[in-house]
Amino acid sequence: MRRIHIIIGTIAFSIAILISISSPSVDDRKKKINEMNMVLAPEALQRKITSQLILRDEGVPVNQALPVIATEQEITLRSKEQVAYRALSLLVIAAKGEGLEQTVIDNVVENYGLDKHFTRKEMAFIYNPSPSQHDRVQFTWRYEAAWTLLWALGYVEKLDKPTEICDVPRAIRFMMDRPVEQFLADAKLRSTHEILDQADRIYRYHWAVVDANLHGNDIPASLEPGVTMERHYALNWLIGYMGQEWDDISTDT
Repeated sequence: MRRIHIIIGTIAFSIAILISISSPSVDDRKKKINEMNMVLAPEALQRKITSQLILRDEGVPVNQALPVIATEQEITLRSKEQVAYRALSLLVIAAKGEGLEQTVIDNVVENYGLDKHFTRKEMAFIYNPSPSQHDRVQFTWRYEAAWTLLWALGYVEKLDKPTEICDVPRAIRFMMDRPVEQFLADAKLRSTHEILDQADRIYRYHWAVVDANLHGNDIPASLEPGVTMERHYALNWLIGYMGQEWDDISTDT
């Protein structure tokens, strides 16, 4: 499994770079990022400084020129229900990618009422009886995004430095041990402050990964590219980065 995840990470990372280069909204995103760089809000600056100190202590390269991210007043977090259904959907999608039988997938989708919560791309995959190996690999990585959302819902205690793949069996148990009503009831969405702290930190971790890749260097401080990118993706969705929906999330660095 570890070997599979490493292979998947390389593919997912390459796709992330292609998306960031070819997206038709790249100019708009650059403009927004430049605007953020002009922000002098103490909250945002303190968050950036704290993230940089943590990364330096871990031996992760820091780019002083990276801008701050949005403040608590500038964003609207996804609702607890949105986050919960997104996490459940991602777990099912990833399980199919890993090879879970279609009959089991269909039963889980029905029992948890997930049909209306899949994105367009996810729907095409989840009901495809013979998806390509490439698609299976890509969607299996969604376990990492789901783990990030499980943290946001209070199920996972902390997000460690993104060097290791998540505890997949534990992630699945959070879902399978509860009917959907109980899963929603047990979820406690973390504060905007906590989520923005993680969003800022992963932004800077991801820059270190991308920079190393672009310059042909070893990935620093044992960072796992796939884990880093999926976590960045999920956190950007959580904070409503650029107003994008799940299938279109950007992980700009």
